[in-house]
Amino acid sequence: MIVAPDYVVWRHKGAEIAPAARFAGPHYKQAFARLWWAAELFRNGADYRPVELACRVQDVLNTTMRLDVIDHRPTALAIVGVLERLLADGSPRPGDHINALSSAVNAAGSTLFYDVMAIDDSADADALLHWISESAGMAPVPWDRLPLGPDDGAVRRGSVESLIPLFEQLLLDAPIRRRDGDVNDDE
Repeated sequence: MIVAPDYVVWRHKGAEIAPAARFAGPHYKQAFARLWWAAELFRNGADYRPVELACRVQDVLNTTMRLDVIDHRPTALAIVGVLERLLADGSPRPGDHINALSSAVNAAGSTLFYDVMAIDDSADADALLHWISESAGMAPVPWDRLPLGPDDGAVRRGSVESLIPLFEQLLLDAPIRRRDGDVNDDE
């Protein structure tokens, strides 16, 4: 906030004045908290590529990050896996699909349910603390590539892969917001 308040103003340039909640609001509105939580919730160990993918669709930040189930790392990465397929397939309005999927995933179960289906090993706290302690002496993050995060443990590939088919089925069954000008499938 002290170093880069101009980022908040730039990010919310549509408003004449950036709303106060963008500077000091809840984690899902405050500009820097949203970025930090997106990086934490969607990274896979040291790999920030899933974060980059999640941030391509604003609805992940606006809707998905508000869900309690998103604290379960395999769930977060499975949602990103479905998003990746939507983007690769050129699905129109992927944000509408992500909103529908997020609602369906949240309604279908709690993190306890997903914990049974997809094991989420505890992060290595010592590795995280080591990464934090070394950060003071690190060079600035390069602009041409993603940084490496803490090597505190990646999510089991099988955990994510076990959830993606379920989430894709939930998306097929989830009502997607209709907009003016949408063609009625019954016609």
